[in-house]
Amino acid sequence: MSVDVQKIKEQVLQYSDQIERVRSEVRKVLVGQDVMLSRLLIALLTGGHVLLEGLPGLAKTTAIKGLASAIRCRFSRIQFTPDLLPADLIGTMIYNPREGSFGTRKGPIFANLILADEINRAPSKVQSALLEAMQERQVTIGDETYPLEEPFLVLATQNPIEQEGTYPLPEAQVDRFMLKVIVGYPTKADERKVVDTVLDDVRREIQPVLEPALLMEIRKTVSSIYMDDKVRDYVLDVVAATRRPEEFRMPDLKPLIQCGASPRASINLCLAARANAFLAGRGYVTPQDVKEIALEVLRHRIILTYEAEAEETTSDDIVRRVLESVPVP
Repeated sequence: MSVDVQKIKEQVLQYSDQIERVRSEVRKVLVGQDVMLSRLLIALLTGGHVLLEGLPGLAKTTAIKGLASAIRCRFSRIQFTPDLLPADLIGTMIYNPREGSFGTRKGPIFANLILADEINRAPSKVQSALLEAMQERQVTIGDETYPLEEPFLVLATQNPIEQEGTYPLPEAQVDRFMLKVIVGYPTKADERKVVDTVLDDVRREIQPVLEPALLMEIRKTVSSIYMDDKVRDYVLDVVAATRRPEEFRMPDLKPLIQCGASPRASINLCLAARANAFLAGRGYVTPQDVKEIALEVLRHRIILTYEAEAEETTSDDIVRRVLESVPVP
């Protein structure tokens, strides 16, 4: 197996420069926010979708647009509003009176990278149309079903503080996002760089440095990264501990958890851990890779009880406790 791992590592090192070039290009417009950028790259490497949650002005949209500009692919930005209709997203049938027939007009969902800006501002029908496309990788308009071209990646943003005029995503739909990333305030030094860039009118153009075909080849390498059975079992134990904490000597967590993480959590935790190993330049996954990405994979898949809310316990608190308690191989 060591020979295979060494061969995989050579492939990882061969392609890692391409991803670092993408990171460098995005860095032209994005200051700080290292965790957010790393998670976006993990999504890019695995084909998983990302939900970015943060206050206004924290560069969520800037990061996504920068990532799209660094890849030579089609990009769509959809500003979600309360009056948006599913047809505005996926397209519709248009009647041609001259020919006496209907034709298909495809919507903005037919792109490679989709920025769903403020996804919680759209009504549930529109959210369902988007999330169906995310899951099935296809769209049905009239009697025709159209596959969505790979790579297909949905990067959604939402504002956590404004509740007026919003439609919160149901837990079952949020589960379709591989990662939920909480975006925080920048440091004082990073914010100073942002201010200086704007005041000094420093504009940097991002150049496309990655072809979609090459990205798909890189994804094949990521999917071949070795993951030992002990690490896979560790992932299953971490997810199981969110469902049955009493079996992992955490009986005090049971009254706080209404529903634990779904099987998608186990799958996505393995995929994201592989991508994390790729970014670290390794051909194999370690338990630390699982720990580093677990918070973003699990936080939106744990439903808390009223008791947890009364005690001001968050899903992040639950995940951290689980990672501290589950034995590491």
